[in-house]
Amino acid sequence: MLKMISKPAVKLVERYLPDPYIFVLLLTLIASVAAIAIERQTPLAVLRFWGDGFWGLLTFSMQMLLVLVTGFMLASSPPVKRILQKIAGTAKTPGGAIILVTLVSLAASWINWGFGLVVGALFAKELARLIRVDYRLLVASAYSGFVVWHGGLAGSIPLTIATEGHFTADQIGVISTGSTIFAFFNLAIVVCLFIAIPLVNRMMLPDEKDSVYVDPSVLNDEPEPVGRITRPAERLENSLTLSLLVGVPGVLFLLDHFLLRGGGLNLNVVNFLFLFLAIVLHRTPRNLLTSLNEAIKGGAGIVIQFPFYAGIMAIMVQSGLAESMSEWLISFATANSLPFWSFISAGVVNLFVPSGGGQWAVQAPVMLPAAQALGADISRVAMAVAWGDAWTNLLQPFWALPVLAIAGLKAKDIMGFCLIQLFITGIIISVGLVWF
Repeated sequence: MLKMISKPAVKLVERYLPDPYIFVLLLTLIASVAAIAIERQTPLAVLRFWGDGFWGLLTFSMQMLLVLVTGFMLASSPPVKRILQKIAGTAKTPGGAIILVTLVSLAASWINWGFGLVVGALFAKELARLIRVDYRLLVASAYSGFVVWHGGLAGSIPLTIATEGHFTADQIGVISTGSTIFAFFNLAIVVCLFIAIPLVNRMMLPDEKDSVYVDPSVLNDEPEPVGRITRPAERLENSLTLSLLVGVPGVLFLLDHFLLRGGGLNLNVVNFLFLFLAIVLHRTPRNLLTSLNEAIKGGAGIVIQFPFYAGIMAIMVQSGLAESMSEWLISFATANSLPFWSFISAGVVNLFVPSGGGQWAVQAPVMLPAAQALGADISRVAMAVAWGDAWTNLLQPFWALPVLAIAGLKAKDIMGFCLIQLFITGIIISVGLVWF
């Protein structure tokens, strides 16, 4: 049944999904028009709100960019690649390959979303070299594991509110990851998804006649060997000693942070961890820089879109639009149902704001006052927004771009399969947020 449903789903998604940059422009216009029409603000006032707030999230933007870049560099390091090759060798059938790539992607995405995106794509290519399996579903399965990222160790919303001085600290203070990432309801959702997503992907495996295969020879992407070193600068660029002299102290700092000082996770710690592990595992500065050049391509959207998110947030807060939306939400939500409605609204907003960090900047001014007024669990509401953001990434092609670039496919090739996962995971997450 799932095989038949996925066919029209591919065509539907291909027809109606525009570029993510278009979404942020449309959301800016919608917020501006709403502030003028609903809050009776003048166009000049809205323009000033937007312009004055445009650069309000520069620190946060840099943190988000580093999450992607450092995750990519770690995932593309030789030791991690060798581990992926060894794991890929355990798959013997097309169905086994689909389940295996999904599980690996789920585990990697739970650790770090940038890491998961890259590991999933690289692992899919490795499996395609060994197993004759539908390449579209293989890559779609790799991407579907991404849905758990915001409930994992690098979830930008739970890590943001666990960081001292975050932009909503005056409202809610600092909320530790024990109340969000490691809360029972969140871990229960993650476990259920780890079971359901691989099984659904396996059930969507097309028949032989409907499958699309890839020639294994076109998937080779081995790096060029280092030529003869003649200049002192080249010796430094290819120096293992230099990398270790910087990388090892970074790892030691992390050990001190966690073991001796009892420190916790936040965005800065996660970025520090993956950066210095990448420095050590890439062995030389040249290898790291080569990986960085590839990683930075996937972060271009963050650089240009986050200022727009900051401007949208400024319009919503300063115009009174956020307060009005909060009051509307309170009018039909209850303390128990608010997490569900937060999840649904976040899923819708994510189609226009394809970034967890940017989405929290837009939605926090709406959801936090509503949670406080209703007496709802703020940590659960924050995680509901996080899960809503992660959920509709199955339909939003923005974060699939790095995966597609590595795999050599287009969004239309995989999003039909992801659409099926959208409905199934939506049910699981909704139940978890309300009942777990």
